Amino acid sequence: MITSRKTVIQFIFILVGIIFIVRLFFIQVVDSTYKFEAQNNVMRRVIEYPYRGLIYDRNGKLLVYNTPVIDLMVTMKELKISDTAKFCSDFSITKEEFLSIIKKMKQDKGYSSVKPMPFLKQLSITDFAKIQDHLIDYKGFYPQARTIRSYPHTSLANALGYIGEISKRQLENQKENYYLQGDYIGISGLEASYEKELRGKRGARYLMVNVKGVEKGSYKNGQYDTLSIPGENLISTIDLELQQYGEKLMQNKVGSIVAIEPATGEILAFISAPSYDPNLLTGRKFSENYRKLESDSLKPLFNRPLMAMYPPGSIFKLAQALVGQQIGVVKPTTSYPCNQSWGPKCHPHPSPVDLKGSIQYSCNPYYYMVFKNMIYQNKHENKFKDSEIGFDQWRDLIISFGFGQKLAIDLPNVKSGYIPTNSFYDRIHGDLRWKHSTIRSLDIGQGELLIVPLQMANMAAIIANKGYYYTPHLIKAIGEDKKVPAEYKTKHYVKVEPKYFPVIADGMEMVMSGGTAASSRIKDIVICGKTGTVQNPHGEDHSVFIAYAPKDDPKIAIATYVENAGFGGVWAAPISSLMIEKYLKDTITRPHIEKRILEKDFINKKPKTVSSSTR
Repeated sequence: MITSRKTVIQFIFILVGIIFIVRLFFIQVVDSTYKFEAQNNVMRRVIEYPYRGLIYDRNGKLLVYNTPVIDLMVTMKELKISDTAKFCSDFSITKEEFLSIIKKMKQDKGYSSVKPMPFLKQLSITDFAKIQDHLIDYKGFYPQARTIRSYPHTSLANALGYIGEISKRQLENQKENYYLQGDYIGISGLEASYEKELRGKRGARYLMVNVKGVEKGSYKNGQYDTLSIPGENLISTIDLELQQYGEKLMQNKVGSIVAIEPATGEILAFISAPSYDPNLLTGRKFSENYRKLESDSLKPLFNRPLMAMYPPGSIFKLAQALVGQQIGVVKPTTSYPCNQSWGPKCHPHPSPVDLKGSIQYSCNPYYYMVFKNMIYQNKHENKFKDSEIGFDQWRDLIISFGFGQKLAIDLPNVKSGYIPTNSFYDRIHGDLRWKHSTIRSLDIGQGELLIVPLQMANMAAIIANKGYYYTPHLIKAIGEDKKVPAEYKTKHYVKVEPKYFPVIADGMEMVMSGGTAASSRIKDIVICGKTGTVQNPHGEDHSVFIAYAPKDDPKIAIATYVENAGFGGVWAAPISSLMIEKYLKDTITRPHIEKRILEKDFINKKPKTVSSSTR
């Protein structure tokens, strides 16, 4: 009996011991709440966010820098507010705002009552100073230093892009496990393309805090602290003065300007109009401002140089003339009359014209004949089959200019434009049921052709280089080592021999000396240019112009596209010539032309879809 009682007592002690051990294991290992609370009464881990890399223009002028802000963090498990009205008054928010913040916080999938969560984001130093003294009265709150982007100029917004808080999808899909919830990441533009270089590497500090969350100094003298590493600075290819001048010329207009240095592929100016002040997409009003920009009917967020796809109009005649020579259906001496009975209408000019004259006067019937002879080469007795053979040869040469494909610029969301295929016409008309008369609108840059402004500027660079180009890019050096991505040092050759380019350059020079853009010539600068007027059945025509200068030592190639502006020689050409003069001479000698451009307002005319071109 005594033995039995002793056994029961021992069993009870063992059972109690097991219960205590299990409970202790649960507290220390399974449930992190107690561990967190114990540590939080002694130590707090504060992330040290690195300074994001700065961005400069090609001459060392600052384009993007960092501004310090404060995220006010809160640990809900510790939060104790006895007087909500006083709390809201102290923190300059309404009770409704307070309840909304708490509700959104708890609805977040990453919510944890024992993990610090952002309560008020991106407080300026001034705003934080107003509430800093109240933090000691409310346990659970502490400041987290961050930085946001700031811009000393309102230029280049569509190319620079913006940063924002990382999305849940981006968090889930990341391969490096670098980002945490609440981190900022490049969303668009250069900020997105060079995210890895710009972001740097985060560090951490461990602080001693008391039960009220007041900091008492470093934990173990900073033994476990790690320093943040700033991101690498970028030197862009942009000439800020030229960029700002182009944006000024494009005020109250819809369209784009892209200027390239032919010898390197470096983009000197990248203008999308209308644009926006990049400072609008920083700080606490990011979401509000983004919604306003997104709903703007003029689409300032739309990156026109990369994403707007247009029929090229008569500037495409330059490509036709080059490909026609390569195929062997046209020579510099080839002459055709301006016979409008062939179909395409034209404007009055001397007739007949040779190849240079066809460029000078932008003769539509001339290119009707050039394209017809490229399509019909008498390589097959069946005229439909012969058309397919000629078309495929023509398309292969055209594609080598970078048309119909994405130019690998260091920006996201670039479009490829469109060069129709053999199979495209088969789907529309049926196999062996189409020929030149079916697709003749391609001869002068009409029909199904679509080209983005970046490709237009690149075509001007190709002609300037007599047959090759470097991939257009916006960054010329990365970090202290001044690294340049290898892909931007590689020449890309078109499939047209260099010997066919000089006559095209001569014709483009004649456009400026006595052709469709004669009013835009500049004293002492030999410009090679080509106008285009892209017809729009829904409204005013669109004005387009490409050029390079000087002729014998090209320093700049440019494409200007102004929607609903009319003739290419009247609007796009003078805008381009002013840009060329600004870049090469750093002065404007034709103030009357500048004044006319600056005073013109096309913005109230609703942009329409383009359909065809004449000159």
